[in-house]
Amino acid sequence: MSALLEVSGVSVSFDGFRAINNLSFSIGPAELRAIIGPNGAGKTTFMDIVTGKTRPDAGTVTFGDRPLSLLSMTEAQIARAGVGRKFQRPTVFEDQTVHENLIMALRAPRSPWRVLFWREGAQDRANVAALAEEVGLSDALARKAGELSHGQKQWLEIGMLLAQEPRLLLVDEPAAGMTLAEREHTTRLLVEMAKTRAVVVVEHDMDFVRRLDCKVTVLHEGAVLAEGSLDHVTRNQQVIDVYLGRG
Repeated sequence: MSALLEVSGVSVSFDGFRAINNLSFSIGPAELRAIIGPNGAGKTTFMDIVTGKTRPDAGTVTFGDRPLSLLSMTEAQIARAGVGRKFQRPTVFEDQTVHENLIMALRAPRSPWRVLFWREGAQDRANVAALAEEVGLSDALARKAGELSHGQKQWLEIGMLLAQEPRLLLVDEPAAGMTLAEREHTTRLLVEMAKTRAVVVVEHDMDFVRRLDCKVTVLHEGAVLAEGSLDHVTRNQQVIDVYLGRG
C-alpha cells in the first residue's frame, strides 16, 4: 500500500538553528500514528511544513493517490486537497450553537454569490447529525459552543474538521486538559477516525499514547530517532537518554 503522505529528506533552519534535519516520514491512507519527542524536537515545525505554514530549505513533501507536491501549494490549497489540522487550543464559534458551528464547516462550494443565497437543506442537516454522532455531541446540537466543556469543544472542532472531509488529520495534544472520561472518549474517536483516513497525533502524554495502541515515531533534533510500537521505542536506549530519562 502506497503512502498517503511522504516526507523525504526535509530540512529547515531558523536563524541558523536546524529545526528539521533531513526528516523522512510517511503514513498510509488509513493509519493512526503518534509523534512524540522532547520540546524542540521539531514536532510543531513538521506540522507547519505539511500544512504549508513553513517552507523547508530542502526535501520533498507529497500527498495523495497521485502524489501532489505540497511545497508548491498555499495553506488554503493544502486544506482543500484534504489536509486538516487541529491545534491544541480549540477554536470554535462560542456564541453559535454546535449545530451552527458544524453547518459553517460543511464542505460546500462557497463562492460569494452562493454564500449570499445559501440556505440550509435537509442533506446539510443530515450531514450535521452524522458528524455530531461521530464525535459524540448528538445531545448538544442546540447548545452554544461556549457552554461546552473543554473536551466537548475539542470534539466539536474535530467535527468541524471532519466536515471538510480531510484524508489526513494532524492533531496537536488532544488529551491536554481533559478529564479521564473525556480522554477515553477522545481515544475511541481518534481510533475510529483512523479507520477511514490518516490521523497523526502529536502528544506528550505517554499514557494517552499507550491507549492509542498505534505505531509511534520519536523525533529528536528534527529527525526520526526511533519508530515502532510504544513498547519498542521506549526500550530504545537513545530514546530513554534524550526523552524518557528527563523525568
